[in-house]
Amino acid sequence: MSIETTGRGSAESAEPPLSETARIARDLIRIDTTNRGGGDAEAERPAADYVAAYLRELGLAPQIFESAPGRASVVARVPGADRSLPAMVLHGHLDVVPADPENWSVGPFEGAVRDGMLWGRGAVDMKDMDAMMLTAVAELLRAGERPRREIVLAFFADEENGGVFGSHYLVEHHPELFAGAATAVSEVGGYSIDVAGTRAYLIQTGEKSLDWIRLRARGTAAHGSRVWRDNAVTRLAEAVAALGRHEWPVVLCETTRQLVHEIAAILGEDPFEVEPEVLVLRLGSGGGFIQASLRNTSNPTVLSAGYKHNVIPDTAEALVDVRALPAEQRSVLDEVRRIVGPGIEVETVHSDIGLEAPFGGELVEAMTASLRRADPDARVLPYLLSGGTDNKALSRLGITGYGFVPLRLPADLDFPGMFHGVDERVPLDALDFGHRVLVDLLRTY
Repeated sequence: MSIETTGRGSAESAEPPLSETARIARDLIRIDTTNRGGGDAEAERPAADYVAAYLRELGLAPQIFESAPGRASVVARVPGADRSLPAMVLHGHLDVVPADPENWSVGPFEGAVRDGMLWGRGAVDMKDMDAMMLTAVAELLRAGERPRREIVLAFFADEENGGVFGSHYLVEHHPELFAGAATAVSEVGGYSIDVAGTRAYLIQTGEKSLDWIRLRARGTAAHGSRVWRDNAVTRLAEAVAALGRHEWPVVLCETTRQLVHEIAAILGEDPFEVEPEVLVLRLGSGGGFIQASLRNTSNPTVLSAGYKHNVIPDTAEALVDVRALPAEQRSVLDEVRRIVGPGIEVETVHSDIGLEAPFGGELVEAMTASLRRADPDARVLPYLLSGGTDNKALSRLGITGYGFVPLRLPADLDFPGMFHGVDERVPLDALDFGHRVLVDLLRTY
C-alpha cells in the first residue's frame, strides 16, 4: 500500500494528504537538476543520493556512478521470482530542461500542489516516472514479493543532453550493469489521450533519430559601413531560412501506419481516403505532439555571429535540431546539405540512432493487459516519439526499449504540451494510477 503523508507550505495546505508516489515526485522536483546542455548542468548527485537512500531502505544495493563531478547515475538490481527469464531495464532520468521562473505561475522547483496537481519542472519529464518506479518496487518488496523477472533499475544523468554523461557513459564504460537484460521500459508513452470521446493510451514503440548540427558560414571581416558582398551573416541567414522553411513530406513507417489505421477506426474514417496528418490532427492536443512523427524535421534553434555593431564578422553559426525517421537518418542529412548549399559547412555536434520496435510480443501484451486491468475501457495504440530517450543508448547492447509511463489523464489536459513547457504539472490521481499499473506490470511480465 502507498504511504500517505501530508504536504507542506500554504500552497499545499488545502490539498488532501499526498501518496508516497506524489511525495517522492515532489521531493525530486525540489532538487534542481537543470541541464543546459553541453556539460553545463546543475549536478544530479543530490537527486541520485536521494534515490539511492530510498533503495537502500528497501534492502537493495544501489551503485552511484559519476561520469564527471556531480554528474551521477544510480543503478540497482531487483531479483526476480523466475530466474530463467531475461531481465528488464526500468529506467528514468534525473535531469530536467531549464525553466524561466518569470514565465511560470509557480516556482519551477517549488513542487507546489494545486488544484489536484503536482506542479514543477520534471512533473512530466520525468520525475513523475522516477517516483512511480521507486514506489512500484517498494510495494512489492515490502509485501515480501518479487517482480516476475529481474529488474535493472536505472536513474540516468544527462538525458536532456543526449545521455553523454549518463546512459551512453554507462553503456560504454559499465555494460555489465545491464547484463542479461533483453527489454527496457521508460518514457515517453503510456499516457492517455482523447480520440473523439474515446480514451486511448499511447505506447511508444519507436523514436526518431537525433542529429544536432552546426551550420557555419564564412566571409571576410570588414567595416560595417562598406558595400560588402562577402557577408557571413547574410550567407548563414539565407541557409537557415531555406532549411527552416523546408516542407518535409509525410512518410509513414510501420509504427505510424498502424497508428493512423487505429485512429481511423476509432473515428470511423477510411485511412486510405483521409490524409494521415488530417487524422492525427483530429486528436486535439495529442495530435500536435504526434504530428512530427509523420515527417522528418529540421528546426534552427540558436544563432551566433558578430561582436560589434559596426564590424562585419567573418564567421556566423547556427544550431539546428534535426530529427529523422528511423530509416531515413542518412538521407535526411544529405538533403540538409543540399538545402543549405555548398557554401555552408555542416558539422555534427551530437548524433544518435532512431529506433522502431514491434507493437506486439510479450512486453507489449503485458503493458496492454496491465492498462486494461486498471482501465477496462482502454484502447491502446502504438506511436513513434519525435524526440529521443535513453533507450537509444541501451539499444547498443541489444536491449529493445519501449516508452510506458502509464497516466490516466483528463480529456481536456494538454499533457503533451507540458514536455519542456511552462507550468508543467501532472494530476495526483494520475500518479497513483501509474503506480498501480507499474506494480501490476512488474508482477506479470
